[in-house]
Amino acid sequence: MSTMKDGRRRSWFAIVSMIALCVLWSVPTIGLLVTSFRNRIDATESGWWSAVFNPFDAGWTGGNYSRVLEGTNMDTALLNSIVVAVPATIIPIMFAAFAAYAFTFMEFRGKDVLFIVIVAVLVVPIQVAFQPMLDLLGPRGLGISGQFLAVWLLHTGFGMPLAIYILRNYMSTLPRTVIESAKIDGATHFQTFWKLIVPMSVPALAAFAILQFLWVWNDLLIAKLFLSSGNATVIVEVQGLLGTQGQGQELLTAAAFISMVIPMLVFFTLQRYFVRGLTSGAVKG
Repeated sequence: MSTMKDGRRRSWFAIVSMIALCVLWSVPTIGLLVTSFRNRIDATESGWWSAVFNPFDAGWTGGNYSRVLEGTNMDTALLNSIVVAVPATIIPIMFAAFAAYAFTFMEFRGKDVLFIVIVAVLVVPIQVAFQPMLDLLGPRGLGISGQFLAVWLLHTGFGMPLAIYILRNYMSTLPRTVIESAKIDGATHFQTFWKLIVPMSVPALAAFAILQFLWVWNDLLIAKLFLSSGNATVIVEVQGLLGTQGQGQELLTAAAFISMVIPMLVFFTLQRYFVRGLTSGAVKG
């Protein structure tokens, strides 16, 4: 037990530190879960930790979840979030993978300059683009503001620079001998991309899919500005539960925990690819 599988000595300091960080990182989620099962009076009079250490005197209730599921449009909002998040994750990955392949394995004039420009876009806050996008997608432009298509286009545009950067750095670590062998065998770029590059790039694709899905799912600004009330996502619905005078705050924790379920499932399903996909191209590119 003193050594790891690769022969290196096990660091107990690292183990204790990671356990401490995991506990500290989990505390807010545990507090959210505990508070979601407490009534409004008890939640305002004492902290969630008092309910953990003295569970028999805590005002436990499941009414918060029943009120959220039955008295709001949470089911429709969850469906809307899935309709928004899935295409807004797949579309930028698809286009970014093509672009990353071109930047890595194809030669064309201005390739390096164009890549630098794309990476530079990462430092531009997305908020500065809201007003031009409202004009372009609104009634004076394309007239699609309030529809899912508008949000798909926005998330695709905002997510592609980071996707291209991650995928290009990852693809640059792949063995070029495989690509050269495919060229010798007469494979086209399209065949090389789908039959060789995509299968070898699954970790990077999955890593960005997690990042993009979580970003789109938790987005409030774009969904608030560019979607109609009938197409509201789950985050917009959760934000709307809190009234101007603070009424409905006991429902926020229950609704927030419901909104966390699907992102957690996505993360735990793809987590084995996450670190590998992000670190494979970290020192080369």
